[in-house]
Formats: sequence, C-alpha cells, structure tokens
Amino acid sequence: MEITAKTAQQLRITEAEFELIKEKLGRTPNFTELCAFSGMWSEHCSYKNSIKWLKTLPRDGGRMLVAAGEENAGLMDMGNGFGVVFKIESHNHPSAIEPFQGAATGVGGIQRDIFTMGARPIASLNSLRFGNIDDPKTKRLLAGVVHGIGHYGNCFGVPTVGGEVYFEDCYHTNPLVNAMSVGIMQSNKMISATAAGIGNPVYFVGSATGKDGIGGASFASAEITAESTEELPAVQVGDPFQEKKLLEACLEVIDTNAVIGMQDMGAAGIICSTAEMSAKGGVGMRIDLDKVPTRQQNMKAWELLLSESQERMLIVVEKGKEEAVLAVFDKWDLSCSKIGEVTDDGLLKFYMHGVLEAEIPAYELVLGGGAPQYTREYTEPKYFEKIKGFKQDSIADTDDLKATAEQLIQIPNIASKRWVYTQYDSMVGAGNTSTNAPSDASVVLAKGTGKALAITVDCNSKYVFADPYVGGMIAVAEAARNIVCSGGEPIGVTNCLNFGNPYDPEVYYQFVKAVTGMGDACKKFNTPVTGGNVSFYNQNPDGPVYPTPTIGMVGILDDFNTRMTLNFKEAGDHIFLVGQQQNDIASSEYLHKLKAVEFSPAPHFNLEDEYAVQSLVSNLIKNKLIQSAHDISEGGLAITLLESGFYSNLGFEVNAVEGMRKDAFWFGEAQSRVVVSVKAANLAAFKQAAEAAAITVTDLGQVSTGQITVNGSSWGSITDWKNKYDTAIEKRLS
Repeated sequence: MEITAKTAQQLRITEAEFELIKEKLGRTPNFTELCAFSGMWSEHCSYKNSIKWLKTLPRDGGRMLVAAGEENAGLMDMGNGFGVVFKIESHNHPSAIEPFQGAATGVGGIQRDIFTMGARPIASLNSLRFGNIDDPKTKRLLAGVVHGIGHYGNCFGVPTVGGEVYFEDCYHTNPLVNAMSVGIMQSNKMISATAAGIGNPVYFVGSATGKDGIGGASFASAEITAESTEELPAVQVGDPFQEKKLLEACLEVIDTNAVIGMQDMGAAGIICSTAEMSAKGGVGMRIDLDKVPTRQQNMKAWELLLSESQERMLIVVEKGKEEAVLAVFDKWDLSCSKIGEVTDDGLLKFYMHGVLEAEIPAYELVLGGGAPQYTREYTEPKYFEKIKGFKQDSIADTDDLKATAEQLIQIPNIASKRWVYTQYDSMVGAGNTSTNAPSDASVVLAKGTGKALAITVDCNSKYVFADPYVGGMIAVAEAARNIVCSGGEPIGVTNCLNFGNPYDPEVYYQFVKAVTGMGDACKKFNTPVTGGNVSFYNQNPDGPVYPTPTIGMVGILDDFNTRMTLNFKEAGDHIFLVGQQQNDIASSEYLHKLKAVEFSPAPHFNLEDEYAVQSLVSNLIKNKLIQSAHDISEGGLAITLLESGFYSNLGFEVNAVEGMRKDAFWFGEAQSRVVVSVKAANLAAFKQAAEAAAITVTDLGQVSTGQITVNGSSWGSITDWKNKYDTAIEKRLS
C-alpha cells in the first residue's frame, strides 16, 4: 500500500512527525514500520510532551541505586544488602472502556515491572477516581474496576494493602485507575532491561500473543470519544494464574546466571521491548516474528509488533546457557521460544518467514533517542479569576457542628471505603500489619530484611485544581506526612501524572506548575523521584479531569517497634493538635460539597512549616512520647478525631480555641497538622519537645470511654458515628 501523511494521521502520527520519520530512515516507511513509530512515538511511550519537565524533578541522591527511569521500576537501598523496588502506572483509558479487564491488566502490568528486575512483589496499592457516585455509569465503572483489581491481585497472590478512592463529576467520562506495586530483592541481583552480547539469543517467554491490546499505547494517547468503544481490542485481557507462574519462573531463572537482560512486554508490546533493550545496550536485534507463539492464526507482522497481550517477557540469554533457561520455563509449563539474536548494527530487523518486514534503528524509536521532544505553550487558566475572587467572609459559618459533621462523614470522599477494600485480599503473604491496627500509611513487613516498609498513595486533586504549584507540593507533603505518622522515614517517590490534553495551554499550565511544585517538595523531603508515568488526554468535550499528580511514596522502618498507629489507645490520654490552626476553609470538602463552592484557593500550606511539623512528629514517635498520630486531611479536625476513635471504640471530650470561625476550626483542611494522643506521664516531655522545636501544640481535650463531647455538647456514641462512616458508600451504591 502507498504510505502517505494521511496513513500516518490515521495512526495518530502528525504530518511533521511523518516527515521526521522519513528523514531518519532516509526513505518512506512501509506500513509495519509506520506502526512501530506510531506505538513508540505515542505519548504513552515517548513522553514527548512531558519529558522536558520530568527532567526537572530530583532524580538522584538519597538511597537511589539506579537512575530514575533507566529500568522498569525504581530501586532504592533498604540497608542490610536489600533493595525496595516500586512503581506506579495508570490504566485509565482501558478502564473507561472495559473496567474489569482494564483495571485487572493494570495490576498485572505493574507487577511485571517489579519482578522483571528480580524483586518479589509484596504489596499493591491503587488510586481510583470516578464521577458522581449516584450515577449509574459510575456505579458500573466502580464495580468493574474494583472487581478487576480484586480478581487479578487476589489470584496473583500479592496483598492490596492501601489506596484511595475519590468521586468528582469531572471524572465521569475519564475514570482514573492508578496501580502501584512494591517488591523487595537482594540489591546485588538486579536484572537490567538491557540487551548485550553480539550473537546472544533472544527469547520470548510467557503467554501466546493475540490481537488484544493492539495499539493500546496509541489508544491511551488520545481523548476518549463516543467512538472509543469501537477500539475494544485495544484493551488487554489478563490471566493472573499465568502471571503467577511467570513470576516464579523469572525469579528462578535469574539464579541460573544465564540472563543478560529482561523486560516486560507492556505498552507497545514486542516493538517496545526490543527497541528499548537494544537502544539501551547500543545494539540491534534480528527477530523472526513467525517464531512468536500466537493464539490466533495468520497474525500480520504489525499486529505481532503492537499486540499488548499480557503475561509476556523478552529475555536476552548468554549464548551457551540456553538449556538452563529452557529447563526453568519448562518446569513452570511456560512457553520459551527463541525468536532472534542480538546484532552489532543497532538495527531492529523483523522477518516473517524469511521476508524482511521492517528495518528500523532502535535508537530512533525510543525516549532519549530519536523520539521527538516538544515544548508546549502554557497560559494561566481562565477559571483562576473565579478562584481569586473567592471571599471566605461571604460564606456563612456553620450553625450546627454536629449536623455538619454528620453530613461530612457520609460524603463518599471521606466515608469508609469498606465496600471497596473488602473485595481485596489484604492478608496473603501475612506481611500486612495494617489490618491489626490502622496507620496513616500501610505498614508491611519486608520479611528477611529485618525491616518494614511504610507505603502510601496520595493526591487531593481539588487542591491541585485550585493551585497546581501548591497542590503538587501538598501531594508530596501529605504522602510524607502519612509515612512519618506511621513511624517511617520517607525515602523515595514514584508518580502517576494524570492530566487532560497537553495541547490545551491551560491544561499544560496545570501540568508544568504541578510538576514544579512536586519537585520542590521532593527536594525538601529528600525523596527523589524514581520513575512513574504520565497519562495525558484524560479529557472529553466537557473539559479535562482535575489535574491529578498521584504520589506513590515508600518509607523505611528500621525497627518495626517504632511503628505508630492512628487510633486512640486509652481513655484519659490527652489529645493535642500539633501544628498551627488556621482560619481557613479553602478547597475543603465542607466548602465544596456542603456549601457548593467550586472555586476557592488551595488550603493554607507552607513547606518549611510542614517539614518542621513532620520532624517533630518523627522525634516524638522515636522517643515514645505519643500514643497515636493521625494527620488532618479531608474533612478537617472533626473527621480526624472521629477516625482516631473508631478502631478501639474510644470517644473524646474536646473544645475549640476561641477567636476563629467554627467551620474553619473543625472542618478546615489547612495543611501541616497532626492529631496526637499523649499519656499523662509523658505530658511534660511532650511539651518540652514541642517547645524545643518551636512548634505550636494545642491541648484539645482527652480520650473518653466511648462517648463524644464537643464544646460541652454531646455528640453521642462513637459506635453510632462509626456505623454512619462504614455504611455511607454501601447505602449509596444500593
């Protein structure tokens, strides 16, 4: 067929990019080659509209053991000869079209990124965003996504230990499904995603290739439209039992010392793994596509290159050690087929039955090589004028604290996500300690290392919408705060950057400012960014989703005995607010959901104050001066107090400080605040530590046996509040 700019456009390649491809090849590409460029130069694979800004993030230092973005996932030093491997990625577009398989294969794909490096996954988390919970479409998407995550994770055998779920109208068409995985390994056993050794054989292992997922990377690099459902083949189909076998086989084959390099076949399939491994090693590959195991007959070369069928790996093996590798995969009843070999010319040559179908320099396909990199224009969004016009004094203060709190605790963004997490296996592997007593971050035992991990995913996208720079900082700060309040030391970040169309200058402004804010906060907390992914085009004719830079953060507990939980421990303990209270209701759930104010500034935040508060809380935990710690987030102080009482059914007697709005004191979401409980015997030492740190602490009251009293008024029993909190979402869904 004749290849023209129109052909390229149908493959989501611009006319300028088509001309660039011709220039790089010195000729017009054939259709198979053009398909290869379509996949590799898609936003999903090349980061062509984001890489400039991603490079501004702190990418080294601290405990980093591999450079950011250089491997399938980040690797950081845990000490004792062990490393923690972690990454978060999106599967938004597939989940919008086919929620069960979209979410399931998102979980499967992120696990492969972990064990490809030689690590055993020990924990999964997820960050989910949906539209209005009362909408039938949202209920269908929510049910499908949660079922898909639960099905794959439960069958694969890795516990889902934490996450977050938000409901906002802007996610109606574009739900966000971000999946994170964390694994541990001996740090000297890492396998790189690099091809090397001229003449070394290249093996395809795992499931056979089908037509599911063809063009998935390109599909994820465009807006969802009414016609998107016709692209259902772009959604992959997963098999968690096959992946469990692949996990065990890959970890076992590493011990043969026969593996030179290994990479998951994720986005863009075979073309991506062959191109990236070759370019990284400065080599080429000759691949016989007819030797790729298939589950459908007569697949064409371009289909084989772009299929994103799941549970597949590409492995480069040291020549002469093939039998050891074959024996491992035979033991696990997995296909292991030699499909080619490493060459010295830097070219990818793909053959079908001896006929050369495509010949492309590997370097020209990849990020950091020949893939284009763009600088987009950006302008301050017009809606900022509405935010600047917000007047807090124009909002009437609440006249009934208890009634307001009852409304707030049943808002889906605040209420218990019990309906969701009970569908996940959180205890497989018996390493998750958070089911015994909750903490702000999930705490997981890293068995065999002598340590534990504190893990969290965080982002309040409403804050980022209000102020992308400050909101980006808050996402990082809240993640670090959750880890610190759990007794951990934050060490590193992976991010999943979910935004609208990058060609929209207002959307790109949100992206640039959010990344800048994230970077500044990461530098302050010494949490370098190990990698992650960017998901653009989460946009429909009604507009983009809220800018949602989801932060996945990992922390270390060198001694599990320093772990801190969020729940009150004993009646009579004193309750303190650590951090400065603010007369601020901006961007709170109270203001947004109960007062129906959509445009207001981000809540009060100061990075230096945040760092100081976290340092004090960490010190208090290490010196065993507090009984519990729970940060203030959605819903404000009142919700934090209630959540602190739920686990042990303990109430509280508390009073407000005079001189500020009632709603701001109880329901405002100003940052850098933590609620702690203190034994009477530790009061003097607690106050002395706070004074030495120059941090304001406010005595709120005391823990009670089960009744709640606020400003002298009875709010009833903690168990009644817990019932409202636990059942709110279930009632809405039924």
